Amino acid sequence: MLSSARLSASDVDAVEAHGTGTRLGDPIEAQALLATYGQGRDGGEPLWLGSIKSNLGHTQAAAGAAGIIKVVMALAAERLPRTLHVDQPSSHVDWASGSVELLTEAREWPRAERTRRAAVSSFGISGTNAHVIIEEAPESPAPTPDAAEEPPPVDLPAVPWVLSGRTPEALRGQAARLAAFLDERADGQDPPPADVGFSLATTRTALDHRAVVLGSDRDGLYESVVALANGGPSVVSGVVSEGRTGWMFTGQGSQRLGMGRELYAAFPVFAKTLDEVCGHLDAGLAGGPGFGVALREVLFAAEGSAEAALLDRTGYAQSALFAVQVSLVELLRSWGMGPDVVLGHSIGELAAAYAAGVFDLADAARLVAGRARLMQGLPSGGAMAAVEGTEAEVADILGGFAEGERATVAAVNGPTAVVVSGGEDVVERVMAVARERGRRVSRLRVSHAFHSPLMEPMLAEFAEVAAGVAYRQPVLPAVSTVTGALVGGQDWVTPEYWVDQVRRPVRFHDALLTASGEQGASWLLEVGPDPVLSALARAGAEPAVAVSTLRAGRAEAEAVLTAVAELYVRGAGVDWSGVFAGTGARRVELPTYAFQRERYWLDNPRPAIDTSGLGLGAAGHPMLGATVRLADSDTAVLQSRLSAATHPWLADHVVGSSIVVPGTAYVELAVQAGDQVGCDRVEELTLRSPMVVPRDGAVQVQIAIEPAEGEGPRTVRIHSRTEGAPADRPWTLNATGTLTADQPAADWDLRAWPPAGAEPMPVDGLYERLAGTGMAYGPVFRGLREVWRLGDDLFVTAALPEEAKADATGFGLHPALLDSVLHALGVDYPAPAPDEADSPGKALLPFLWSGVSLSAVGAPEVRAQLSVRAPGEVGLRVADTSGEPVAEVDALVLRPVSATDTAAAAPAVDSLFRLDWTPAPAPAADPGEPEAWTVLGDARPWQDAGIPVTGRADLAELVTALDGGADVPGTVLLPVTRAGGAGAEARVTEAVSGVLRVVREWLAEPRLATSRLAVLTSGAVVESDDLVGAGVWGLVRSAITENPGRFVLADTDGEQASYEALATSLTDLAE
Repeated sequence: MLSSARLSASDVDAVEAHGTGTRLGDPIEAQALLATYGQGRDGGEPLWLGSIKSNLGHTQAAAGAAGIIKVVMALAAERLPRTLHVDQPSSHVDWASGSVELLTEAREWPRAERTRRAAVSSFGISGTNAHVIIEEAPESPAPTPDAAEEPPPVDLPAVPWVLSGRTPEALRGQAARLAAFLDERADGQDPPPADVGFSLATTRTALDHRAVVLGSDRDGLYESVVALANGGPSVVSGVVSEGRTGWMFTGQGSQRLGMGRELYAAFPVFAKTLDEVCGHLDAGLAGGPGFGVALREVLFAAEGSAEAALLDRTGYAQSALFAVQVSLVELLRSWGMGPDVVLGHSIGELAAAYAAGVFDLADAARLVAGRARLMQGLPSGGAMAAVEGTEAEVADILGGFAEGERATVAAVNGPTAVVVSGGEDVVERVMAVARERGRRVSRLRVSHAFHSPLMEPMLAEFAEVAAGVAYRQPVLPAVSTVTGALVGGQDWVTPEYWVDQVRRPVRFHDALLTASGEQGASWLLEVGPDPVLSALARAGAEPAVAVSTLRAGRAEAEAVLTAVAELYVRGAGVDWSGVFAGTGARRVELPTYAFQRERYWLDNPRPAIDTSGLGLGAAGHPMLGATVRLADSDTAVLQSRLSAATHPWLADHVVGSSIVVPGTAYVELAVQAGDQVGCDRVEELTLRSPMVVPRDGAVQVQIAIEPAEGEGPRTVRIHSRTEGAPADRPWTLNATGTLTADQPAADWDLRAWPPAGAEPMPVDGLYERLAGTGMAYGPVFRGLREVWRLGDDLFVTAALPEEAKADATGFGLHPALLDSVLHALGVDYPAPAPDEADSPGKALLPFLWSGVSLSAVGAPEVRAQLSVRAPGEVGLRVADTSGEPVAEVDALVLRPVSATDTAAAAPAVDSLFRLDWTPAPAPAADPGEPEAWTVLGDARPWQDAGIPVTGRADLAELVTALDGGADVPGTVLLPVTRAGGAGAEARVTEAVSGVLRVVREWLAEPRLATSRLAVLTSGAVVESDDLVGAGVWGLVRSAITENPGRFVLADTDGEQASYEALATSLTDLAE
């Protein structure tokens, strides 16, 4: 290698070693370096040895690349970095055998007369060894005096800033990063706009989503960038697509005074071309009368001057148009642009032929000048008119005139846009007939009747001019506006064609259809001073875009760059460095790409469990795990585990700050439970308690389906509890319901969509409003697309996002999709007044489902009908995108609920609070004499305990005694007996209702206002199956809260000691 490079070992200053760090590899590599680079250094600098592995570790296949990067950066920094973690040289290497030293400290490596070089070694595991020598680049030579004398830089009147991204979000991110970059460098510290534009255009890859911001100063550009970052439409933007570009060249009539003046001052290429072509045209016009003023003086004449008036004359008008169009062609070419097909209208066809390479500039100018000069020399007279109608209709009108009357179709610009030309009287009569037929007509302001028989006197002399021009075949596809077809054969390359073109009608519409259809030109650029053909193109061919290079009343640099931008953002090629040529713009540091970061790490999946190996069945549903049928019973139990990790869509349903399982998920679980036991209808499902999913944990779910009694329904219960909870932690009942079978097939559909007469309703801002109620919906739950109203019914379309659609096939009806359908109620739900009970900040949530059935499964997108049955109650029909039934809900009752309500109703998760009893000191043996105690019911347990009480059968008997003059008791005892055995449920209802009746009567009796009612249960607080005691305690607790001091709750075990202790406690309370 050294000999091939004509170098010696001493010419290399340092080696970046492979440096494996092993006892075997390092000595072998070091000895090889000592035997080669370590020799012949003759007492000079040793070979300095280091390895980047001490900094980065082993980068495997990139190890060699890392070494090259290190050497290049060391050359730039003029410093050899030290190798880390080296205490002393390896004792396994004979370091004295050559001049090699380790880089234990960083060393200066300055540029000097001697060229700096370093070598890099990389040894592959397969035995592929690579070694490269890197040499510093020579210093750039100082500019020579000639090179330094460049023309002064020019300023761009409008500076383009080009941005692009892989996605729309990335494009907006690019704009946001650029805006932040400019914000950080305010107060004149940011780089010049031209430098920013040049750097954006030349140092960034052009991606598919593009935008071009145009402005004349920093502030204007900055505002547009901010608008782009915010998604505003104020900039040119688009997406790259397949397409071809067509250039259209405008004809006479579009000329205007001063056209091209601003481009002439701003762009040297334009100015140079205009000067050259005007010189050729002036020479060609000089042979005729009336051309004593140079063309450029006419073109840029002061408004209202005699020279300015000349531009309306045919000779100057046609010549000026051609000059400006050719100059625009060369300007666009200098920016790397070019057409895929060209066409031109009348005089514009000659500019199109020049752009296609049919003749050089001198010959083209000679042909244009001869045509213009000879036309202007014709006698004045004749007329032209635009007529609304098809070519056939206009031909029918012309056919009604005598053969000798000189008028004809001069141009067909659109399906119903025809121009007639000829003798003035004939044209006037054509206009009159057209008006009689209800057609619009307009007389054109022209000096001659172009493309009519009145042109014939000039044709012979023009043929001589055309014969003196050299023609070549077009170098790109072109469309003739004489034939309307693709140029071929002798078209454009013979004098006869151009002579015939003067007389024949302009078939622009046919040519446009050929260009946009057969040639596939979907991007049309009009090369001319005003958008004339662009409007015809949009009306007749519907291209993807049709823009004009210039527009009257608009700054010319801005206009042409906007047109270029419109093509560029759709995929047309543009060399933006050409736009900045001559401006002195330089590259500057700008923000890097706004990557749309996406996590690709695979989540650590939970190990799969073979349910059959555990003696269980598999449910085969994303929300369910195992199934089991209890022995000697028709009871079925389904088990599940829900978490944000295994069911990430749940994390998109947040209430307050908690992940809450949506009400639609209970319906899905109930439907699947029914499938397990042969039931196809959820007759009723009541939601009793919310199910909260920990963000970093899981909940266990258990669904029990009880046997039916005879032919009746089956009861289903859904319970849950936090995973990892103690075994004695009770389960929370979340929902109860009933399941039935034999659901009839649906007899409805939603094929007519949306229904006739339905009025669309705005959905913008819905999820922001719901967020204000504490209901935060993530992307999976934001599926509502459109809503319509028809009477009291709402019609809805909803869909899962693309990333969730594949999951839909595992569900009967994905809960997030059904939930999104219900969000339409939020569109129509009025915000209550501040003084109403249901104040703002509440959302309608499901409470009771009735008559739920499925007709199809796995729909990722649906349409639905919500029918309001009563306040807070709707019926629901859900269909697929073809209108076929998917699901039906006979009735859904909803309640306005706030995030606070939901959080309060949710069971405590991992609560530290437990119900416990604290032993109290035993009371004194003698409770004293209770004054005026009365027991409602059996008083014997008290009397047996030696406590004097008066027994009354019930409260009515006590009131009767009071009526008879008895003393008002200070305490009244109401014993409540337990209920068990057969018919327990009925006795529970009877007992709790009885206590409620006594409580009401007690509060209604004014003579008992200073007395206390002590409600006594037995074993209710320690026995979980005392249904009467549990109900009574709940009832009386509420009464105590509402009426302090009027009620007491007590529970005994029926022993005499308990009655004695209770008597003492009640006496103490009375005191």
